[in-house]
Amino acid sequence: MIDAAVSFVKRPPHTQGDLQIMAKFSNNPIATLEQNEHELLALNYFNHPDIISTRTEVKAWWLDEVKPSQTMRDCLEWAFEEVMFGATIWALNQDPLYPKVITISRLAHQLGNIDIPGSRWGIDNPDSVYRVIPISGEERYEIHGRAYQRRMVENYFTLWDDKMQTIGLLSGKDLVIDSEGYFTITVDSDPSNGRVNHIQSGDSAKEFYIRDVIFDWQNDRPNELSIVRLGDAPVIAPTGDSDLFALVTDYMHKWAHNTTRWNNQTLLKPVNDFSFTIDRDSDGALRNQIYIMGHFNLPDEDTVLVLDVDMGGADYFIAPITNVWGTSNEIRDRNGCLNKTQIEKNADGTYTLFLSLKDPGIRNWLDPSDMPEGILTLRWAEFNNDRPEESLGVRCRLTSMEKARTESGAEHKQFSAAQRASALQKRSDSYAWRLAE
Repeated sequence: MIDAAVSFVKRPPHTQGDLQIMAKFSNNPIATLEQNEHELLALNYFNHPDIISTRTEVKAWWLDEVKPSQTMRDCLEWAFEEVMFGATIWALNQDPLYPKVITISRLAHQLGNIDIPGSRWGIDNPDSVYRVIPISGEERYEIHGRAYQRRMVENYFTLWDDKMQTIGLLSGKDLVIDSEGYFTITVDSDPSNGRVNHIQSGDSAKEFYIRDVIFDWQNDRPNELSIVRLGDAPVIAPTGDSDLFALVTDYMHKWAHNTTRWNNQTLLKPVNDFSFTIDRDSDGALRNQIYIMGHFNLPDEDTVLVLDVDMGGADYFIAPITNVWGTSNEIRDRNGCLNKTQIEKNADGTYTLFLSLKDPGIRNWLDPSDMPEGILTLRWAEFNNDRPEESLGVRCRLTSMEKARTESGAEHKQFSAAQRASALQKRSDSYAWRLAE
């Protein structure tokens, strides 16, 4: 048993000053000193022999449980690493007496010359910056922040219990900020008593799950955030190594079990069918959203899954493709997801997406990253009057590449290889700031 905090960790080849400089000059509100240090800490735990043994155990269980197709087996190595590193990132921020604001789902990136694995998991939304803060209902906190000058279409401060049930919620649309964008959110077990930006906690409070939606990848930015626990300094020391090892082990097992359970909601239903709607008030789904899931299987390169989508009055929509391990696929350099700002509208106000292995030469192409099968989760949010219109929904059909091109209409005129290359370069460039350190 290891008693000294992080005694097995080698000193990273960055000084604190180096990390501060990286955070200061990045146009990335999540590249904070706290985030950088946490990722380096997580990497050292992740590579410890005891945790490597746990990863081997979880992988064996997961392969036996899922019995994946060869397609899904082929993406296991990189996807599994992300899920397990994501579990490590989250597990190491569980002490409500020493809370941190930590981003828990990112693409792989570098801190100086150190490779940091990706941490996507849980059928992630590529538009979202997810951050967590551990909370105790017995403590009082202040979340300090600054909103970017361009306000996000969707931003929620959700307070969860240990079953991911919502017990408190503040929408970014209701957030009161000053003339320079600064705000303070108070968190304690008392009613607001006239306080703005207050979230009432309680005995069941476990953590904040904060979601900032980057709808326009080029121009949107998440809020700057920090957390302060009020009152006297804690009399209890931070969580020790032995408990942190146990937490990481527990989260790795839990992430695999939960991902399988969530995926089975659609994998046990007919293929190429998009009629299953997730309960928004339970099982980790966020309120005020509609999720429709389905799993697809394309029999060949000539087949296109056409999806006609009605927004139902939603300001926000995204369609990400994930694998059975719960991570999205190629999202930066390929169209592994498309949101409402990235697709062309039909003349009648609806949207049509074309999912196929080969580029159909149509703008609204959902690219499954060379994988003929996968899971597609359609997400709508931010409705007029907080309620979707009855028209909301999706109709899908399988057709040939030729028919998809001829039946797509004038809205989906030919999209050349040069246009695709240009669009993908702009896509990649617009995502790059998220990985800047």
